[in-house]
Amino acid sequence: MSTFVLIHGGGDAGWYWHLVEAELRARGHDTVAPGLPAGDEVATLTDYADAVVEAVGGRQDLAVVGHSFGGFTAPLVAERLRANVLVLVAAMIPSPGEAPGDWWSNTGYHEAVREQAARDGGATGNDDPYISFYQDVPRELADQAMRMERAHPSAASMNAPWPLKAWPDVPTRFVLCEQDRFFPPAFFRRLVPERLGIVPDEIAAGHCVALSRPKDLADLLEGYTDVP
Repeated sequence: MSTFVLIHGGGDAGWYWHLVEAELRARGHDTVAPGLPAGDEVATLTDYADAVVEAVGGRQDLAVVGHSFGGFTAPLVAERLRANVLVLVAAMIPSPGEAPGDWWSNTGYHEAVREQAARDGGATGNDDPYISFYQDVPRELADQAMRMERAHPSAASMNAPWPLKAWPDVPTRFVLCEQDRFFPPAFFRRLVPERLGIVPDEIAAGHCVALSRPKDLADLLEGYTDVP
């Protein structure tokens, strides 16, 4: 059995993963889903990685999973803990030395959003989070997620270069959400091969897939641990 180390995205908490955790634990796996430091504007990406490493403790057979902004933290953790697999779920893919604040323009994100918004009538990039983030999440869960929003990430973490000199030598997978209105699917279909040299797996879900399709996401995550 594996230990799944689940790293949340910007504004979120470890709670984001609770439905996926229940699925994985029911199958005999262990899970760790810490809430990363929030409200600390000098916290760095390394501080976030430190918090995850501390939460993992001495657990072994690790699958490190990062969602959204967690894509900047997950590779740091996977390298330090020598994970068996690294999974990015609708996540930002950093390049060595790239600050998260620069990622948006470096990747052509804004143009991708404008193009997709022109096709879907403005749903992509919409200011209403119930349209752009939680469109397929049960309303009660979406409301709870909104109430639990936290001040994360910090200004310091957004402006400092990503500290790794190269992508970690860990088997890497990417889960693309086909109905994502925050990161357009066409954007990641281009960026994932460019930056990781792999083809993403796809799931019929919006950006917050751990809340909308927890069983299907758990199926994918568990499958990655079966592949050498």
